Amino acid sequence: MTMSDQRVHLSASGPPETVIPPINSALRIRLDAALACALGERRREVSKVVADNPTLLEGWANIGDLSEPGIDAYMAYRVGYHRGLDTLRANSWRGSGYVRWARESNRGFLRCLAGLAKQSRLIGELDEAVRCEQFLLQLDPSGEASK
Repeated sequence: MTMSDQRVHLSASGPPETVIPPINSALRIRLDAALACALGERRREVSKVVADNPTLLEGWANIGDLSEPGIDAYMAYRVGYHRGLDTLRANSWRGSGYVRWARESNRGFLRCLAGLAKQSRLIGELDEAVRCEQFLLQLDPSGEASK
């Protein structure tokens, strides 16, 4: 084993934190209205909002929540997860650092990741479930996103 002579840059504040910007108020009103629809219409109405705004992470999380457990929910959470990675990268995330549950605007992404972990386990994708669970804890060691 050899030692590297490259410097390790440590920060007193710890790893960087990325915060996803909040959704605009008009879109919030539209999503809330869709979520207020009768249960039988709710998934369809949320899907309409997301179809018009495919980067809406909270929308993808809600579609996952409103889907049948298994592959249907898995698909929604997976799309939201990948859209979330794109959003994080667009907001200076470079593959490491915190994305904390305490920041409300991060919750759509974290819900997608937690949902993906749960649905992966449900459909037998255990390696993916474990990776997602570990990633959640790396992003927010508080464990709030896993609850």
